[in-house]
Amino acid sequence: MFHPVEQPMRRGWVGRVDGEHVVQLAAQTLQSFFTGGGAAREHAVYPLAEVRLLAPVLHPPSIRIFESRTTFAFANPAAILGPASAPGRADNACNSLLQSGLVLLPRLAGVVGVDGALGGFTVLAEWRDPARTPPKDRDFALGLGPVVVTADELNPEGLEAVVRADGREVAGGRLQGFDWGAACDLAAGGTRLYPGDLLAGPALEAVAVSEAAQVEIEVAGVGVLDQVVVA
Repeated sequence: MFHPVEQPMRRGWVGRVDGEHVVQLAAQTLQSFFTGGGAAREHAVYPLAEVRLLAPVLHPPSIRIFESRTTFAFANPAAILGPASAPGRADNACNSLLQSGLVLLPRLAGVVGVDGALGGFTVLAEWRDPARTPPKDRDFALGLGPVVVTADELNPEGLEAVVRADGREVAGGRLQGFDWGAACDLAAGGTRLYPGDLLAGPALEAVAVSEAAQVEIEVAGVGVLDQVVVA
């Protein structure tokens, strides 16, 4: 999801990143793009440098955060935050302004497409506040973005991930060993998965963010999700 920098909007438009440009697609949401078979008409083309990327799924029907392929916890769909671009604002739909003294758990998230299968992958930043009593410690902020890479274009196994705070690397490694198919089967057992549902895999590691920082989570093949943390 995106909007031109000079034309801000809360929900934005669905777009396809093509090199240094973004192509606007005739779909209301990413969910409708998936259910339409990924064949939406193309509209205007914008330079990537002149648009703002938003959370690719603003209102997911459900969010499941896995610690292993057999264990997950539900998370708050209303806590979704997009990539940061305007420090000083605290708009859950468009910004990701967080207070310092938090713990970050960087994850790869699968986005459900049609028929309960994963349609793509994106970066998920799960923020926790040690000062809050569980489960409220993890109920307030889930960064998502910057884009969704479709499942036919990305193998999620073994992706290299790096976390930076103000340009300094504070964590890194590979996101590997998670059975996405088994996670889908577990999530769908006795219920139904809808387009836009999120399944987040195990975290790379826990990272304490005790001071104000511009935090970046970079996952190879997906991109960089940035989050603004303030004192």
